Amino acid sequence: MLETTKKNCGYEAFGLRIVSEFPLPELHKMTVYELGNVDLYITLSDLTAVWNENASPDDYFFINETECLFHVPDVAIYSIQQGERITISPMPGVSEDHIRIYVLGTCMGILLMQRNVLPLHGSAIAINGNAYAIVGDSGAGKSTLAAAFLSKGYKLLTDDVIALSLSSDKAPVVTPAYPQQKLWIQSLDEFGMDAEAYRPIVERETKFAIPVLSQFEQKALPLKGIFELVKTETDRVTLKPITKLERFHKLFYHTYRGFMVPQLQLMDWHFAFSANIIKACDLYQLERPNSSTVFTAHELVETIIETIEMGDYCESN
Repeated sequence: MLETTKKNCGYEAFGLRIVSEFPLPELHKMTVYELGNVDLYITLSDLTAVWNENASPDDYFFINETECLFHVPDVAIYSIQQGERITISPMPGVSEDHIRIYVLGTCMGILLMQRNVLPLHGSAIAINGNAYAIVGDSGAGKSTLAAAFLSKGYKLLTDDVIALSLSSDKAPVVTPAYPQQKLWIQSLDEFGMDAEAYRPIVERETKFAIPVLSQFEQKALPLKGIFELVKTETDRVTLKPITKLERFHKLFYHTYRGFMVPQLQLMDWHFAFSANIIKACDLYQLERPNSSTVFTAHELVETIIETIEMGDYCESN
């Protein structure tokens, strides 16, 4: 087990009021008294016996009606229960940074789905009072593109996991996560940022945690557009709409830990949720050159802004 003193701290992220025995310094900290009704408890406990009773040696996940267990070898066993509790069972000698990656990633993605909140894999930016999502495969440049928006004065809603809920009239809404980005050193260099000023992500010495408190949007905003960022062998930036049934495929493909949706028996829920997104949002594929010598993030920002402004113009005329 992790040798740490259990101390309850209050946090807020993804619209949830959290009390945690495990430190989460990336999140907005609150006192327990400010929290009032708690949405999520994060606790430390030994899950070894529970895992051995339910899972086979080669398993990574075990799921039943109320709980999802998953095992990251040499890191921890995690339990996510009914959208209300995350339990962490760390392996000996593992760092808190390594444990936290999975708490704020896979655990949170599964927990959001248990709460009927749809997580997309990407970043979300606040533009003119609305939220716009940037999704894509790992390494596509989502966080770098979001950083380019921040460099032009826009605000970040979330990086990595986009939490989508539905309003009373079934419109998709992005709930803010926490004020941090993760950027590779190449992106820091392009933006003129000194890597020595930031903390490396564990075991990724060339990827860094970037606090963005002053450029963090704290209000939930309606989702008005989704841009899928794709690397191609072309030599220029191109944009095209995603239409018809392909939109459903893209939303499922870019669901964070989407492979869990059928295992959690949430396929019908996901389809209905996606239909509401499609009613409210335009979806686009944004292609950029797959070249390490061409930095296109600022051009991509201009393309997105022009697309949004053209849509706003068409709606008003």
